[in-house]
Amino acid sequence: MTPAIFGLSGLELTADERAYFRESDPAGYILFGRNVENREQLRKLTDSLREIHGRERLLISIDQEGGRVARMKPPEWASFPPGEAFARLWDVAPASAIEAARANAEALGLDLAEVGVTVDYLPLLDVRQPGAHDVIGDRALGAEPMQVAALGRAILDGLARAGVTGCVKHMPGHGRAGADSHKELPTVEASEAELETDIEPFRTLADAPIGMTAHVRYTAWDAQNPATLSEFVIREIVRKRIGFTGLLLTDDIDMEALSGTVPERGVRALAAGCDVVLNCWAKLDDMAGLAEVLPAMPEEACQRLERALSIAGGSGPAGNPAELLVKRDSLLKLAEGLA
Repeated sequence: MTPAIFGLSGLELTADERAYFRESDPAGYILFGRNVENREQLRKLTDSLREIHGRERLLISIDQEGGRVARMKPPEWASFPPGEAFARLWDVAPASAIEAARANAEALGLDLAEVGVTVDYLPLLDVRQPGAHDVIGDRALGAEPMQVAALGRAILDGLARAGVTGCVKHMPGHGRAGADSHKELPTVEASEAELETDIEPFRTLADAPIGMTAHVRYTAWDAQNPATLSEFVIREIVRKRIGFTGLLLTDDIDMEALSGTVPERGVRALAAGCDVVLNCWAKLDDMAGLAEVLPAMPEEACQRLERALSIAGGSGPAGNPAELLVKRDSLLKLAEGLA
């Protein structure tokens, strides 16, 4: 198995993609808006990926957060709020915020499960900091670590109820970044003591099944390399200090925060300690380049992948989507009435 997650170019697989994916056997796939039209089309696409591999349990992932990050959009699918909505409710009714976040995530997860998506890149555990770039902004679950962790746990639980695996991101924390890592490499100069705030939610949810790294450089830990490519950050901070034991993915290896060719970036990320390289742009040359230089996925990483996917498609849907959304909305209205 190639330790990579690959993107797809369109609404259905091309002949070249089908042949290449069968040959390279990637760990999984990621979907974007270019791959999404309606329920029937998307289910057919995910079924075609399963057919290639001959296994039902397959990592098929998406960034479906709600708010401005949503690949499956109205009117075909429901609209979901960003993390900030639950943070506002927390300010007046923490227990209600937890229940609203759980109901929201379960309803969202049911949409994903219906079309064969098994992993959602949610929740964000980035602690919101004043003055930071708004690339996180209203996507954050708050500015207090305990609150972020509690709401993050509710989201993981809600997704799991729907048979979808969640992924905590962006480890060890993107909340202080003063730049958008899609465009350039952010450098965080906070002290180790200050960074304890950033890693606290990840430490609390260290048992999460999947985690995603941040393309952010933290000078207190490694003045040269972003977390994704830093052996010290991955092995000493993520694995030891945070205690994360799940499957560790890179953020999109194509992002401009990183330098070098895509294959070079992938090699460096695995050498630093990441389990899987996330390659989103669906460029066959880049995917082939990665498959040529990446070693086969080691047994320990395969076991982490298997454990993570054991959540997906588990006991089946537990809730009714319409009822869950009514519950969520009635709880969110509390923030208006009690503020």
